[in-house]
Amino acid sequence: MGQVLREISVAEQRYQAVLAVLQDGLSVTAVAEKMGVSRQSLHRWLAWYAGGGIEELADRSHRPHSCPHQMDPAVEVRLVEVRQTHPGWGPDRLRYRLAREGMRPLPSRAGIARALVRRGLISDGQRRHRQRVYRRWERSRPMELWQFDVVGGLALADGEEAKAVTGIDDHSRFCVAVGVVARATTRPVCAVFADALSRYGVPEEVLTDNGKVFSGRFGLKPTEVLFDRICRENGITHRLTAPRSPTTTGKIERFHATLRRECLSGRVFTSLAEAQQVIDAFVLEYNTDRPNQAIGNCTPAERFATQQSPSDPLPVDLSALARRRTGDDWVTRTVAANGIISVAWQVLSVGKHYGGTVVDVHVTDHLLDIWSGNTLIKTALRESKGDIRKKRAQRPRES
Repeated sequence: MGQVLREISVAEQRYQAVLAVLQDGLSVTAVAEKMGVSRQSLHRWLAWYAGGGIEELADRSHRPHSCPHQMDPAVEVRLVEVRQTHPGWGPDRLRYRLAREGMRPLPSRAGIARALVRRGLISDGQRRHRQRVYRRWERSRPMELWQFDVVGGLALADGEEAKAVTGIDDHSRFCVAVGVVARATTRPVCAVFADALSRYGVPEEVLTDNGKVFSGRFGLKPTEVLFDRICRENGITHRLTAPRSPTTTGKIERFHATLRRECLSGRVFTSLAEAQQVIDAFVLEYNTDRPNQAIGNCTPAERFATQQSPSDPLPVDLSALARRRTGDDWVTRTVAANGIISVAWQVLSVGKHYGGTVVDVHVTDHLLDIWSGNTLIKTALRESKGDIRKKRAQRPRES
């Protein structure tokens, strides 16, 4: 009969190597070369055998004993709670909210995204890329331009559909008006506009589309409608979009998308008053407690920066603010060629196109506001020295 070949286990192979060293007196180098393993592996097998015999030589899990970058369970619980409260929020806004709540350790954006996928709160699909054919523009300070529009989609219990007259500040995305009306006719629309003027002050310009409620310039017989009259009597320049150009008022259209998704979707209101109450609560959260990626992840209220008095609301003069940048909380930095500056132990990128220019930085307890002239170009969270040292210590060192 022929000899039957038997495949020996991993533990038996390691045992033979250990015996070759301990009993046969061969060197570790020679045995390791014969077995096709490293000397370090053979030394490890010898230590396992000395500590527990042949049973310790069995193959074991390669799973690490700890994972330093794994999300803390308490942080993940809070993350899921915030996401369930705000289903439309992505990793950036969720991370900003956790940072504002003082959550430590603060997970990375990628870590939050992985946690949301793991929990089934978002799908792990390919992200839709932003089209590059549009040119983005923004006014340099609050109260320079408001965008006004009308949005539908407010379902009522009686089967009717109400409208909402909306207005936002172009620079800060601050919502200055959302008024629910049964029909978007001249008087109700202008009443919402007038209420916003009395509450926040008079902007320099207002941008609307060419709807008849906003302008009568394109009728068979051009006339001055009430909206135009209010603008003229208050010294407001009324600007109109070009025909079939919805991207010109892209900021308020983006606000409409958020309003529909996070407030109106699936809701049926019993009355106009109930709809107004629900939307007012959403607007308060949107303005004061909801970070906006388009303005450096600060809230619209933080960027709007208005000072109000009950009788005469007036906007803050940001150009005068720029001239007063002489206090201890202001520093000046020259932007490097790669768009980097260093402030308060932090390294920040403001963009390569600012390379070589001088910027002013307003340093507060929690924020860093970076100004180029009278333009706020970036707002970043201020990190503590301890957090910065931890980040530096966690960076892999070059050999």
